[in-house]
Amino acid sequence: MRLLKRVTVSTHTVMLYLLSNLIRGYLYPMKNFLFTFLASTIIIVCGYAQTLDIGDHALSTSYKMMNIDGSQVSINDVSGENGALVIFTCNSCPFVVGRGENTEGWEGRYNGIIELAAENGFGTLLVNSNSARRDGSDSFVKMKNHALEMGYLAPYVLDEESKLANNFDARTTPHVFLLNSDMELIYKGAIDDSVDSAEEVEEHFLKDAITRSALGKRIKTKSTKAIGCSIRRAKR
Repeated sequence: MRLLKRVTVSTHTVMLYLLSNLIRGYLYPMKNFLFTFLASTIIIVCGYAQTLDIGDHALSTSYKMMNIDGSQVSINDVSGENGALVIFTCNSCPFVVGRGENTEGWEGRYNGIIELAAENGFGTLLVNSNSARRDGSDSFVKMKNHALEMGYLAPYVLDEESKLANNFDARTTPHVFLLNSDMELIYKGAIDDSVDSAEEVEEHFLKDAITRSALGKRIKTKSTKAIGCSIRRAKR
């Protein structure tokens, strides 16, 4: 699993400046502090900045999460003969639920995708990782109500402390990850190219990945940019 250094340009510049001056001896009196600071920064970056790239084996596929029916469900539990589809989602983001006449959102397409995935040997798991909003729009009770209202055809689970999202480097709602039977990533990103209307879709990225993979064909587009609301992780 590769590591991605999520450090802003300004922070990165400061770190290089401090390190170079430390080496030259200009900041000798502060060397203990600076070494501690730099080491801590590196640990933080490495500990929280995992990425999941195409071909990588997904972490935490056996990690059990609370489903809205009270059962504990993992990716392995829902996986079909060809693999699993993981959709990070929520209850209130306009990119998921829509916004009046401006955009219909992607959520209305979930069940069609879930059915297509099942027909092609992929199980689906819907995941809510908005741990910072458990007292608001993404509480467990509201997850239950929302799933019932939408008639979800797949388990909808609560990701405690955004653990699964962190291991997948999931960033938005929605953000989709398609895994093969070996739990290797074969597609990630957006569902398609139009959040505003299903009728305006020209590129069915996820559907194409599902069907082509099931047929043993090469997936033409393996990664796209996920567009949506940022996953709201709780501050540590």
